[in-house]
Amino acid sequence: MPLNMNNIRSQFPALNQKVYGKQLVYLDNAATTLKPQCVIDEIKRYYSEENSNIHRGAHYLSQVATEAYENARHHVASYLNARLHSEILFVRGTTEGINLVASSLGRAFVKKGDEVLISALEHHSNIVPWQMMCEQRGATLRVIPMLDNGSLDLSQLDTLINEKTKILAITHISNALGIINPLKDIIDFAHSRNVPVLVDGAQGIVHTSVDVQQLDCDFYCFSGHKIYGPMGIGVVYGKQELLEQMPPWQGGGEMIKDVSFEKTTYNDLPFKFEAGTPNVAGVLGLKKALELIQSTGMEAIRQHEDHLLDYATEQLMQVPDIKIFGTHPKKTGVISFLSGEIHPYDLGVLLDKMGVAVRTGHHCAQPLMERFGIPGTVRASFAMYTTTDEIDIFIQSLHKAIDMLK
Repeated sequence: MPLNMNNIRSQFPALNQKVYGKQLVYLDNAATTLKPQCVIDEIKRYYSEENSNIHRGAHYLSQVATEAYENARHHVASYLNARLHSEILFVRGTTEGINLVASSLGRAFVKKGDEVLISALEHHSNIVPWQMMCEQRGATLRVIPMLDNGSLDLSQLDTLINEKTKILAITHISNALGIINPLKDIIDFAHSRNVPVLVDGAQGIVHTSVDVQQLDCDFYCFSGHKIYGPMGIGVVYGKQELLEQMPPWQGGGEMIKDVSFEKTTYNDLPFKFEAGTPNVAGVLGLKKALELIQSTGMEAIRQHEDHLLDYATEQLMQVPDIKIFGTHPKKTGVISFLSGEIHPYDLGVLLDKMGVAVRTGHHCAQPLMERFGIPGTVRASFAMYTTTDEIDIFIQSLHKAIDMLK
């Protein structure tokens, strides 16, 4: 069933504003999505009513907040179809989640001479933590190369994965190109070589249904702000058997059972990985965002975004001297492009003056841009509240901007 766009758009107050006197057209959703009123209201409600630290308080507000927080953990576990709610760890976002796994798994399993495998499509957040860990452990970082259409050259997996490979870390959907990786095939191949797989799901979580048991991934990380939730909250899903073998990443607070000056006993999962005061409001806001996705229907959202991608691509290709990067057919609501020799930043500034918000630059994927031999792109990215009318305004504004910059 098609989305009720009037109903959906009415739930996002940030859409109802003007920029430089123009109605806002927000096409920077791959960077962060706008927030629905239900998320905003939930954050306000928590701070207005409960506003209590959790787990250790005997008083009423603490008990209510603790119950709400743990209910949200159960909800996330159900949303991902995790086997156990204790396999859900709350972190600040995808970046912190990957850093947690890289650091802890490295200490547990990686030694000098071992290898870590990533891909040419990765965001810096799924490159740098592994580089840091490899430097600390004396390991080597290897990279799955990319083809000209933006997809990965998976024929190289057979030689890249070997007895030294300790983990494969790979994006679900490229933030820079929108390319969807064939995760199940990649994970199955890695597992056939006894290599665990971490998935950077920052873009995947918002554009497609995620079933971690069906994928059989070992870790799946995502950020709340990419899926209409608050900033500063994220999730790491990890298989229990791996998390139990990994040492804590940070110390203090909820991650302990007993502390003495001689020895500390660590807490059970998931609390072993949740040191310090958590972002309770963020967790509750994330739950509201997931509930909105569920009530709207991920399949309907995906179909809407696929239609937007097809429509925008067709319209963009009518603009003279446009080159789109990431042309593999398996992709979702992201278009990265350049117009002739015009610098992407110049286009982005002029589009902004016309009320159209896009992202310009390397999109935290500098190695990918170097592969194409370009400094960056203009990126337009879509969400469930994006309309074809907004794409028309974007295309009209792009024509004007290009004419001004020729």
